[in-house]
Amino acid sequence: MVLLSDSAPIGLLPRRLAWDVLQAVAAGAYADVALERVLRERDLKPSDRGLVTELAYGAIRQRRTLDAWLDRLGKVPAAKQPPKLRWLLHVGLYQLLLMERIPDSAAVNTAVELAKTSKGLARLAPVVNGVLRAALRAREAGETLQLPNDLPAQLALAHSLPDWFTQLLIEWRGVEGAAAVASACNRVPDLDLRVNRLRSSPAQVQQDLAAAGISSEPIVGCPDGLRISGHSGDLRHWPGYAEGHWCVQDCSAQWIAPVLDPKPGDRILDACAAPGGKATHLAELVGDQAEIWAVDRSAGRLKRVAANAARLGLASINALAADAANLLEQRPQWRESFQRILIDAPCSGLGTLARHPDARWRVTPQSIRGLLPQQQALLDGLLPLLAPQGVLVYATCTIHPDENQAQIQALLKRHPTLRLEQESQLWPDQASGGDGFYSAVLQRA
Repeated sequence: MVLLSDSAPIGLLPRRLAWDVLQAVAAGAYADVALERVLRERDLKPSDRGLVTELAYGAIRQRRTLDAWLDRLGKVPAAKQPPKLRWLLHVGLYQLLLMERIPDSAAVNTAVELAKTSKGLARLAPVVNGVLRAALRAREAGETLQLPNDLPAQLALAHSLPDWFTQLLIEWRGVEGAAAVASACNRVPDLDLRVNRLRSSPAQVQQDLAAAGISSEPIVGCPDGLRISGHSGDLRHWPGYAEGHWCVQDCSAQWIAPVLDPKPGDRILDACAAPGGKATHLAELVGDQAEIWAVDRSAGRLKRVAANAARLGLASINALAADAANLLEQRPQWRESFQRILIDAPCSGLGTLARHPDARWRVTPQSIRGLLPQQQALLDGLLPLLAPQGVLVYATCTIHPDENQAQIQALLKRHPTLRLEQESQLWPDQASGGDGFYSAVLQRA
């Protein structure tokens, strides 16, 4: 625990909070949950909120690169550093080596001060000072990290990714394509909004945001989408939030609901629905004139679906806490009763590494293999609920073919009455700013 006095240097608090997030993630917390918790506990001005977010997410993304610098600059390898010291050095090194707008003195002095005032680290404050000043000298001398000869390891170190992942990227996309995806994994994600056309329009929301000093622009390929430029702060205070004029949804995720081609009057099932982004989008697309069932195993997460639907003014969504893979056993009357089914399947999330910086250190080949039976069970378990001539969309936010194309090909072999109508793999893209997403549109005979 770090205690900050009233005379603490300016900028110390946001750096301490970023450090708290890094320690929480290292202990097993999800980055977005840890960040939300520290931001909720403090009433920070928007610039400080932005700094906490940038430092925490940036240092987590660049963990491997920062460790490589620690190995080079320190007397003790990164992996053998006391964890608190390691993450504090990451906060300092990230500012010095990977940010441009932070004064060197601010980065060094705040890190040293945090060490001095932290229980168990005071005696190591000179170490913090020494490592960070060594980093300054290395930067001024134009020094860079020595990359390994092995291509996957080279790409992994350059972009702070696991070796197994870059090896797969090269197999899937070739060297140039792998480098492009790896680079996109480290972009600062955009904030995308989806406009609720039942209550407003993209042009009106854009105008309302501009009046509040918030810049936005339409997203190419997303007719309901707006992308926010260079703004941070509590979104709940933005114009139109309380009125349900918009919600937050990545542009790639906005492409999923329309491919289901929902019609007014349809019975629609959204499996694994929480927190409700696609369910609410479906409701908006049909003018709130459908019977939509949002199913999720977590009753707690379903509360967010209900809250989002209420804020957006949508009455057609029914929430059900259940295991979607066994839904027919619980609701036998639902056999062949849905014209549209969306399976937003649990997946590795490898398409969203820019948005979820800790996922690259959490996901493993073993954990991916563990997801495959669950995805298959959802496909096989929900198919009997699809009406004749009905449409099923299988969607993930991963780029791994075992979770995507391979699952669909195996499904078609097991169920020859199904027909693949459309298949799309979106890759994380530096230029467009979208996450990686997969979708397959299937129709039952």
